[in-house]
Amino acid sequence: MSTDLIAAEWIKLWSLRSTRLGFLACAVIVLAITANTAVADVGDWPSMNAQTRALFVPIWSFRDAFNDPSGMVLALAAGGIGAVTVVGEYSSGMIRTTFAAVPARRAVMAAKVIVVAAVFTVFGAVLSAAAFALSQAILSGAGIGVGIGYPGAVRAVAASALLAPVCALIGLGVGALVRHTATTIVVVAGFLLLVPRLFDSRAHRWVAAVHDMLPASAWDRLTTTGVESALNLDRYQPSIAGSWTAFAFWSIVAAAVTVVAAQRRDL
Repeated sequence: MSTDLIAAEWIKLWSLRSTRLGFLACAVIVLAITANTAVADVGDWPSMNAQTRALFVPIWSFRDAFNDPSGMVLALAAGGIGAVTVVGEYSSGMIRTTFAAVPARRAVMAAKVIVVAAVFTVFGAVLSAAAFALSQAILSGAGIGVGIGYPGAVRAVAASALLAPVCALIGLGVGALVRHTATTIVVVAGFLLLVPRLFDSRAHRWVAAVHDMLPASAWDRLTTTGVESALNLDRYQPSIAGSWTAFAFWSIVAAAVTVVAAQRRDL
């Protein structure tokens, strides 16, 4: 694959105003949620009983940075922007010009995958590190913040960073298959946020296995500390290795679908 293709996809990604606004909005909302949660916990700290205080640091100090609302916003934004990078070309007809200039469709889509994965990995890393630093700085005002060396901190930051490229690649793959903006966004949002709620991990082992392999469930497990895990009442607890495997699995599947769909389907 030539560097020219990668450079072309880089230019396409950043030439869209919606892409820049999407990144900015995602970062602002995630950090705002993080700050609001941490400030609320600092305000509630004086009224907490001894048992709640004893559990606060190993559980909620992490959740202030990596709580469900912020994870949901990051997943939706990444999935949406990832989808638009390919759906936008199909809906505008620009994809015909692209493939006319470069008949090797797989190479074009592979370049798209590389650019999207790289950009969202950097974005996710910066945002997750900023969210962790911001939350712990606020919590430190009450003496309840933790450092990056605290058990589970590095894993939580890394998992939140990688949630962005995983969801972006899923959006890219769905977009390459569906090729319709509204339908693609609905499918991506449903898969990332609604499908995990259809599987109760406390029911049967196979149901739990499906639930745990979904990106949102894997992220939730990887950002869970040891103490919080011990308090989890689910019968079938997913493993850390299995959750990392889920991230890798969906990334590979989404990338493969993106490349193959362009070759197999007509414009």
